[in-house]
Amino acid sequence: MLAADEKRLILLTWNKTKTYFPHFDLRPDSKHIRWHGKKVVAALGDAVRHIDNISEALSALSNLHVYSLRVDPVNFKLLCHCFQVVLAVHLADKYTPQVHLAYDKFLAAVSAVLTKKYR
Repeated sequence: MLAADEKRLILLTWNKTKTYFPHFDLRPDSKHIRWHGKKVVAALGDAVRHIDNISEALSALSNLHVYSLRVDPVNFKLLCHCFQVVLAVHLADKYTPQVHLAYDKFLAAVSAVLTKKYR
């Protein structure tokens, strides 16, 4: 399945996946992953409920990520892509091109709010 070079690269980079969550169990169905996933989905739910003012809804979260956690802003874009994949899998036929485009714009707005204070 994996070539020797690919295995070596994975082994060398695996510890870097724990940059922000060194204490997390990263295995599938981990309670840590589920707990953090619920927090992420709750934040996105806040953004949906305040869709006309996403900036205000996510202001505290933005401050936390910028000033306390110092999360690399590229992670927000990656999270948006991951969320799109999850939506596509779970919504199946209901994930139409129009729904995809709407979520793409919404998640881009969320990402922009979360990265704005980095500038």
